[in-house]
Amino acid sequence: VQLQASGGGLVQAGDSLRLSCAASGRTNSNHVMGWFRRAPGKEREFVGAFGPRIGGASIAESVKGRFTISRDNAKNSLYLQMNMLKPEDTAVYYCAASSLTIAGANSDRYRYWGPGTLVTVSS
Repeated sequence: VQLQASGGGLVQAGDSLRLSCAASGRTNSNHVMGWFRRAPGKEREFVGAFGPRIGGASIAESVKGRFTISRDNAKNSLYLQMNMLKPEDTAVYYCAASSLTIAGANSDRYRYWGPGTLVTVSS
């Protein structure tokens, strides 16, 4: 499975961005796909995941209410809608795909990773 994220950029606090992740290769709509991020000087952080066995979308508490995750299986794509962005959301955002139907926030359960897209939020 190959993953390519896009949609990052430089925005101001309060703005919105929509990240997209296109998957190709041996994809499986039952397997979990997710978003992680790594801010400068910090550990990689789970943002959200989507999979039918986890009841659809799962979003981290730190971004709940501002970020939503969705998936279009027909397009083999995963999306992250980010609203009311804050400077602390500045990070490289990574799309990941698991070969499991349940993966959650544990990055070890994601086998495939895209190269990441940079989101910079200015104050």
